[in-house]
Amino acid sequence: MTIASAALLLFLILDPLGNIPVFLSLLRGMPAHRQRVVLVREMLIALGVLMVFLHFGRYALDLMHLRQESVSIAGGIVLFLIGLRMIFPPPEGLMGELPGGEPFIVPMAIPLVAGPSGMAAVMLMGSQEPGRMGAWSLALLIAWVATAAILFSATYLYKILGGRVLTAIERLMGMVIVAISVQMFLDGLATYLGLGQGVAG
Repeated sequence: MTIASAALLLFLILDPLGNIPVFLSLLRGMPAHRQRVVLVREMLIALGVLMVFLHFGRYALDLMHLRQESVSIAGGIVLFLIGLRMIFPPPEGLMGELPGGEPFIVPMAIPLVAGPSGMAAVMLMGSQEPGRMGAWSLALLIAWVATAAILFSATYLYKILGGRVLTAIERLMGMVIVAISVQMFLDGLATYLGLGQGVAG
């Protein structure tokens, strides 16, 4: 996986366009300056959490004696479920009901930005190829910057694109994530069965 493809995968998982309506509802009623402060704080927390999982997640896997292909299969299943929820969102929203008040860590940083799928994806990258931590960190940073830029312009994008277009884009992202998750599952299964590239290729 190249830096560009890893960054694209992480960008799709972070799902900034799908998060725009939720973020707007959470920040509604706050002064514009306070909205920016909260958004910066929550995005930095999300980046910190994802970086921790990227760099130290593999040690947790070693501690639990989990094999890399097990993580690949599990990650594929998690991504598949997230993708399905993006395509067919439940009535209470992608991440369930959200508490009132000013958000702090939950739900903006976790799980809307740094969700289970993002944590699983970066942990998988770090555990499969630990020698490329610099590349994975750069890919995560690129995806995070793109996500932050979109969320900072959420108000303008919502006015320009509208709710229906954003919903359609989220469904499309869900389809891409489902396809990626199936590939991850097949790659992990092929490695476990000793098939090499027989399934993935």
